[in-house]
Amino acid sequence: MEVEELVHLPRLSRVAVCGGTHGNELSGVYLVRELLKVKRKWTEKRREEDEEPMSVRMVLSNPRAIQQCRRYINTDLNRCFTHASLNGPISDMAPYEIIRSRELNTLLGPKGSQEAVDLVCDLHNTTANMGLCFIAYSDSDWICLHIFHHLQRQMPDTPMRFINFDVTNKESYSLDSVGKHGFAMEIGPQPHGVVRSNIYTAMRVGVQHMLDWVRFFNSGTVFKGGFVDVFTMVKNIDYPRDSETHNITAAIHPQLQDRDFCLLHPEEPLFQTFSGETLRYKGNEPLYPFFINECAYYEKGIALSLARKRRVTIPAIRVQTAEEERRASERGFASEEEE
Repeated sequence: MEVEELVHLPRLSRVAVCGGTHGNELSGVYLVRELLKVKRKWTEKRREEDEEPMSVRMVLSNPRAIQQCRRYINTDLNRCFTHASLNGPISDMAPYEIIRSRELNTLLGPKGSQEAVDLVCDLHNTTANMGLCFIAYSDSDWICLHIFHHLQRQMPDTPMRFINFDVTNKESYSLDSVGKHGFAMEIGPQPHGVVRSNIYTAMRVGVQHMLDWVRFFNSGTVFKGGFVDVFTMVKNIDYPRDSETHNITAAIHPQLQDRDFCLLHPEEPLFQTFSGETLRYKGNEPLYPFFINECAYYEKGIALSLARKRRVTIPAIRVQTAEEERRASERGFASEEEE
């Protein structure tokens, strides 16, 4: 696709900013609480003025886990949004997060429908040294890629990467997949259960630039094309484990620790056993590690993830005019009738 080609995309009228999907990732919890206070003041001020053309809903996703400052109560909420999880049978004894995922799907979705919100930004922290990352299920969602590109320009001193999990819409499992467009904003390093001012500030500034971009887009601003480096996840690597106890027998090697997104070559140090032995990376190709030694992934059997990097060309985009929206809506209605 040529960079100069102009793509017209639907207006983003409804946006959701979610925090506390994991109840101990506190930057998003405190930011959403702050945004809720600001929104109340803003609403009171604008009562007699015209309505804002874009509605922004702030959501505390997992209130019980937030109250207890835990990642989750019964099961990981951010793995509960597959098509099967949202639409399968459910009993009175279902885990709290399964019930909550359906409430959120009703509030923000339903997933995959025309009624779903236009954009979901779900806020997360990682204990890994990853800077500010977008995590999305597509490397061709021009909205998410342009928002990321905008943040790169506006926050040049913040390390920033775009991660693609190559998963189908039905199998996409996280809260951000409920929207027509969506991404997780993952920022670290920050220990779970605490809030660091610099990490919180990066998230606050990033969210503000995201909302500004949406307003610019809805007002008709043309965003020029360009390029984004995308890290597509290839595989996860677990810690070495004892065959009988299944306990881990090594930690991330000191030469690899905190070197997220630094290319890892075959035979470079990967783990250091508790007896002091160095275990080396046995892959066939250099790959980029991320989520290195993420605290929450010990239970998932993940020591780090590995990705390939490629450069994606993004086209110039502009919001559809009212006439273009009408024609697109008619085409969509005709397609539904044909089905």
